[in-house]
Amino acid sequence: MPFPAKAAQWFRPLKHKKRLWFLVAFPISLGLLLLSRNSSFAEWYALYPYGFLSRLGNFLSGLFPFSVGEILLYIGVVAGLILLVIWIRSIFRQKGRRPSVILEGLVNLLCAASLLFCSFTLNCGINYNRLSFAETSGLDVSPSSRQELIRLCESLVQELKVVRSQVQEDENGCMVSSLSSLQTQGEEARNAFAGLQQEYPLLTGGYGNPKPVLASRWLSWCNITGIYFPFTFEANVNVDVPPYSIPATMCHELAHLRGFMREDEANFIGYLACCRSASPDFRYSGYMLAFVYANNALFSADREEASRIYDDLPEGCKRDLAQNSAYWKQFEGPVKEISQSVNHAYLQANGQEEGVKSYGRVVDLLLAEQRQKESEAK
Repeated sequence: MPFPAKAAQWFRPLKHKKRLWFLVAFPISLGLLLLSRNSSFAEWYALYPYGFLSRLGNFLSGLFPFSVGEILLYIGVVAGLILLVIWIRSIFRQKGRRPSVILEGLVNLLCAASLLFCSFTLNCGINYNRLSFAETSGLDVSPSSRQELIRLCESLVQELKVVRSQVQEDENGCMVSSLSSLQTQGEEARNAFAGLQQEYPLLTGGYGNPKPVLASRWLSWCNITGIYFPFTFEANVNVDVPPYSIPATMCHELAHLRGFMREDEANFIGYLACCRSASPDFRYSGYMLAFVYANNALFSADREEASRIYDDLPEGCKRDLAQNSAYWKQFEGPVKEISQSVNHAYLQANGQEEGVKSYGRVVDLLLAEQRQKESEAK
């Protein structure tokens, strides 16, 4: 049989496959991402279509007390392996149809990838290109002096001196949660955002609690403290980490759920929510998050001043930071390095050109907030 006729025979089984229409999702997704480079369109989409989709999806996944996304991930991995084995087996058993079987399997894979890509685009991809939180909230992000950074670090230390005395400690003098359960912590995170919405109306409500990840220890091996799962609109939190960092992580992931995908903005919004909370645990977590970023930035600019300010920290804060360092040290290795590389590539692919370094840009927002407070006090 001539090759053209043979090739036509291979493609014949796909002729009536309705699933081929799923491939249209890929160019549609690319078109939407190109359109979202216009930040006005991306902002409109984040406020209205995404706002509707995310509340509906979060409501449905919120009907379950566990992370639906985590369970679907496990099911997907197992199902994928089973289908792969079936496909490979069919290739070897159906020798006469081998090219057709291979082609059909590849088409099925492309259809699934197209649908996932479209879902990702609609559920969070477009939001990466929305207007910055600084623009929509009126914060003046501009170059700052070393003295401004020093004042920021000193003010954060003063806040920590007050709030650290209000949290509970374990037998080693490290902070433990005073809230009765992870469910209670999740409810407090949601309440914190309800209060924050009065100051920043774009941080709308209508969302459920963040959810703990069952395999939190595995997330730590990957150097991950939380995940926004866009396919089920869930904020997922690693609850194996030191207790003082969990509230800030919860609020960080809830910021993603509200359509703010940039990591520096999610950190800053998480800090804002924590500091507006009625819970000392949350306020402590938020101020600790801000201090670590701010003092690390100061250490790069003025090591002597950063060391002086760090020495002024309450001893309880130093114990918590030491506990945190010891916790993460046990996970150093190739898994962490691979995970960081993947995360770096993911952030760059979604327009965060600094990759993992974009986490440090939260300091610019902290300085902008300080500048605003100082201006209002005059």
